[in-house]
Amino acid sequence: MSEKVGFVGLGVMGAPMAGHLVAKGHDVTVWNRTAAKCEPLREAGAEVAASLPDLGAACDVVLLCVNRTEDVRQCLDALAPAMRPGSLVVDHSTISPVAAREFHQSLRSKGIGFVDAPVTGGSMGAQNGQLTIFCGGDEADVERALPILSAYAKRAERVGGPGAGQMMKMANQIAVAGSLLGLCEALAFAQKAGLDLRQTVELVGSGAAGSWAFQNYGPKILAGDWSPGFSIDNQLKDFGYCREAAGAIGASIPGTELVERLLNDLREQGLGGLTTAALFRRLLDAGSDS
Repeated sequence: MSEKVGFVGLGVMGAPMAGHLVAKGHDVTVWNRTAAKCEPLREAGAEVAASLPDLGAACDVVLLCVNRTEDVRQCLDALAPAMRPGSLVVDHSTISPVAAREFHQSLRSKGIGFVDAPVTGGSMGAQNGQLTIFCGGDEADVERALPILSAYAKRAERVGGPGAGQMMKMANQIAVAGSLLGLCEALAFAQKAGLDLRQTVELVGSGAAGSWAFQNYGPKILAGDWSPGFSIDNQLKDFGYCREAAGAIGASIPGTELVERLLNDLREQGLGGLTTAALFRRLLDAGSDS
């Protein structure tokens, strides 16, 4: 654990991920746009950088966990001039695969490695250190990153060259769209049919229809808990990247586009900050209107 690790972005996902690094004995420096979010990690033993350039200059490996492609670009613009040749950036954000390849090329020209390493597993996966991570980049860079990622991942693998991690995340989000729709459509149907929703989640979820969505979103729907582990706004952001990637390779994603339209209806009602499981409410309303 001789490498000094920087972590940028202490949101719902990033804060517990950085916390696992500290708990596992890594030498960690953190930075966040809202400085107050650094304090729990400072108390746990992390150092807090005054700025992104300060963090970049101090660290061998910098991990990013921010929101959009432009957020990553802004971070890299601040970090890269301060980072030493031989340093490595690992980006856990879900961004455009095209941009991921661009960032790899730009940083490589400065002697800095770049791995696109988006995660899946939700906020609970981050809290429990049970994320799955899709790594795209040069083999040596990924191998260097893996011992660090093991602090919060149950599985992290190289899936190909630069941008491949983001393309795998797109495949993941396409699958998530289908399972989310299946859960919410089934429960909206069950409620209309007068079935017991708790029993539906337990019985249907224990059979062939069982999924991560049933296990994690089923209880939220039963409780009427629409707080975002992963928000509609963020899901729609990811679906935009899915459409971009699908168009580039000539792939058809009609199911994902349907879920995108349904979630967009909720966003237009001012509900973009809710959990994606609020799709259940949209489908109930659709049934009432028909």
